[in-house]
Amino acid sequence: VVFLDLRGFTAFSDSADPEEVMEVLRGYHAAMGKLIFDFDGTLERFAGDGIMVFFNDPIPCADHTDKAVRMALAMQSKVEELRAGWLKRGYELDLGIGMAAGYATLGNIGFEGRMDYGAIGNVTNLAARLCSEAKARQILTNQRTLSKIENLVEYEPLEELQLKGVSRPVAAFNIVKLKA
Repeated sequence: VVFLDLRGFTAFSDSADPEEVMEVLRGYHAAMGKLIFDFDGTLERFAGDGIMVFFNDPIPCADHTDKAVRMALAMQSKVEELRAGWLKRGYELDLGIGMAAGYATLGNIGFEGRMDYGAIGNVTNLAARLCSEAKARQILTNQRTLSKIENLVEYEPLEELQLKGVSRPVAAFNIVKLKA
């Protein structure tokens, strides 16, 4: 599961005209949406500037954690491109990402008249909490997820994080780039 969130978005949306906010969101969503599909992710939802993506369902794939981290790094790179245009317009926006691998229950969520296909479980909560802690240009993950991709990426260990709703501190790692 991968969560992404724009840093600085609340301050931006508080000071910008609604049309400007919509224009930024449309461009951001279009760019991230393309990458989600390029890496065979499943978009669970857009929530303003927040996006949740999961992998390995509805189409199973053996290398889903690899695809997730490659997508997250591609998103980070794409936001760097978008950021150049945003900065020219005075928009101080950047991206934070949280990523976790594990098991979730998948299915229809909602009520009659409005159903969405979604993922529920500790893995989604962990990815969301890691995203909340991620600073601009960070992709945070935990030890379990890192163990699946450590031969693929360069990373830096961070201090343990006490995440909201998680009983024990979580060993956190910032994914820096793909290994050469």
